[in-house]
Amino acid sequence: MSGEGKVVCVTGASGYIASWLVKLLLDRGYTVHATIRSLDDPNKTQHLLALDGAKERLSLFEANLTVEGSFDSAVNGCVCVFHTASPVQFSVDDPQAQLLDPAVKGTLNVLKSAAKVQSIKRVVLTSSMSAVAFGSRLLESGDVVDETWFSDPLVCEQKKLWNHLSKTLAEDAAVKFAKENGLELVVINPGYVIGPILQPTLNLTSDGIMSLIKNGKEVFSDGIYRLVDVRDVATAHILAFENPEANGRYCLVGKVVRSLEITKIADKLYPRLEHSDRCKDGKCVEPPYNVSRAKAESLGVNFTPLEVSIKDTVESLKEKNLLSF
Repeated sequence: MSGEGKVVCVTGASGYIASWLVKLLLDRGYTVHATIRSLDDPNKTQHLLALDGAKERLSLFEANLTVEGSFDSAVNGCVCVFHTASPVQFSVDDPQAQLLDPAVKGTLNVLKSAAKVQSIKRVVLTSSMSAVAFGSRLLESGDVVDETWFSDPLVCEQKKLWNHLSKTLAEDAAVKFAKENGLELVVINPGYVIGPILQPTLNLTSDGIMSLIKNGKEVFSDGIYRLVDVRDVATAHILAFENPEANGRYCLVGKVVRSLEITKIADKLYPRLEHSDRCKDGKCVEPPYNVSRAKAESLGVNFTPLEVSIKDTVESLKEKNLLSF
């Protein structure tokens, strides 16, 4: 097993992507230091402690993004830090306090803790396609977005895309800090994450995809989704550490689709959902742009087919009684 004898840290470990990351790391034999905001919250701890290998190789640490030094004990003795902890909110009253500060200062606090530890070989940062695809020029038909694209903070600010701005600024700050402090940094930029959930509560993206499948309620006004399976995202993080050639950033989008394609797949799998009237006449028009999979595939990511991700999302939410129809 590739991780045997290696100690790694996962920040924000109770989150959607991070829970899968912890699971797959334990499956590969790693010893995991997992940070969460509160050790007293069973919703944040129980599903992690129940994972295979957790008893032997998982330690939980309490840490807060906004407190400098908070991550020191969790990263001590590790060879890699996977920094996934960052707030995700689409509507905020105070973007600075709710999103920008925790994202940027939190990232720097984790990196400052990592920079003190000589054994740390690499930091893998969870960023987002929000930090990639929102530049000064609108996406046009035939565009292929790749790792050389960067969101423009000014554009994000003007359009009040606070989530996008927080991800863009946090990634910028991390790259700069890593360069100045000799830390090896690899960045993962996932799209809209779907797939089965391990945590007991509904996360934002799963909730959004459920509302679309059940009620036809769009998450994005343009009806375009850059979808990726949570298991592929977690795997990409591990490959970004294990592959010595891994570098820079990696866009992770399995498929760019219009919402109609998602509801058609859901209808085929679950006829009782009865969107049929809505879907009957609609043609699945090709989305206007695509995201390159080449760099992620060169890392060893095999993208899960969309039908599998949608089915596994629905089945997992039914199993946890978060969805009924």
